Amino acid sequence: MKEIKECPAVMEVCDSLLTVVNCEFVALALQNEVGPDVKWHYAAGNLNDKYKRITVRFGKGIAGKIISSGSPMLLTDFPNGIIGKITDHPIMLAEKLVSTYAVPLFFHSAPKGVLLIGSRKIKTYTETDQQYVKEAAQDLEKILTEQIL
Repeated sequence: MKEIKECPAVMEVCDSLLTVVNCEFVALALQNEVGPDVKWHYAAGNLNDKYKRITVRFGKGIAGKIISSGSPMLLTDFPNGIIGKITDHPIMLAEKLVSTYAVPLFFHSAPKGVLLIGSRKIKTYTETDQQYVKEAAQDLEKILTEQIL
């Protein structure tokens, strides 16, 4: 897989979400081509580059859970209300996120990626915000299918 950093269209979609949804962080994770691990490939609004070193197992962390379930996930007051240990959510810890909304990206009808938005304070993402994220995820699916995968 080509490095996503080389794809301005992906960066543009993610960067625009920062403004449209009024969030502080946007990130894109993809399941590795070989094996079940999931890695964060791109972030906007990040505090540091730790996201680049985060790899989670299928079914673990936000990215792994979304890819394994194929369903969106909303967290509004991390770490309150999570199932499991806070260390199972490395992206939340690395970026000091409190509220997130994340959706799966589908390739060949299977969930293989995650688009996540987040804030460093308690925030409830509205239905409209969630719809913007879902639409951005569909745009990314098209871009990634055509240009990278």
